Amino acid sequence: MRARILSLPCLHLQTNVGRISVRKLHHLASLSKASLLPENKRKGLLYPFSDLETHLSRQVDKETFHVFQPSVEDLVQAEKLFTPSANHQILFFSSAVRIDHLPKLTQPEVCFIGRSNVGKSSLIRALFSLAPDVEVRVSKKPGHTRKLNFFTVGKAFTLVDMPGYGYRAPEDFVDMVEPYIQERKNLQRTFILVDGGAGLQKFDLVAVEMCEEFGIPYGLVVTKIDRTQQGALLTLLLQLHDFIKHQTSSCFPQPFLVRFQGPV
Repeated sequence: MRARILSLPCLHLQTNVGRISVRKLHHLASLSKASLLPENKRKGLLYPFSDLETHLSRQVDKETFHVFQPSVEDLVQAEKLFTPSANHQILFFSSAVRIDHLPKLTQPEVCFIGRSNVGKSSLIRALFSLAPDVEVRVSKKPGHTRKLNFFTVGKAFTLVDMPGYGYRAPEDFVDMVEPYIQERKNLQRTFILVDGGAGLQKFDLVAVEMCEEFGIPYGLVVTKIDRTQQGALLTLLLQLHDFIKHQTSSCFPQPFLVRFQGPV
């Protein structure tokens, strides 16, 4: 389950602003298309850390950044989870504005949470890129997601899009999110999104503290790596490495990297 859901290192995002019911597939949406790229571009797309590690000092333990290194076969299996079929439907299930409105689902859940405008909805839309009928709203305006949105991925798991925190967060953000993370019995993992250009912010640390307090397994996802200068990104990854190692107990040891624009 974990190996399939955590196939984030290969994510490449191509998004449009607004809401549409049917959208065209990006030319790199499927692994079969990405595999046709030249080797250096394919490696950089599927394993974005490979473009960075050659610049690391020899004293840095690079193994920490390879804890999760899925093979192409693993990625193929993960892609099947996000490919709809007659027997494996991927659907928007429901929204909730209060904790007592949460749908009664029993299959495992993973949730995505992050600062407003960090790229959370864009990431989720990219995960569903092979299911273009699934509507995920993407906007340039911060604070677009103001509900808990539930998407069922067949009978495998449910993906939950959480409201953004920080600027323009819903007034009842804490009342919505904290009880869900603390009490949701089938929540298996939380992904906290961190802006690659901004690094860990005050509200990100609050989200980390909340997961740590409740003993919730979580991981850090660094977004917008293509919009961040390489030196700044390397510095951030080393900071996150030390932060995870010395200040967390339930965080996955490897940050995941997400780009918004892939090779052309």
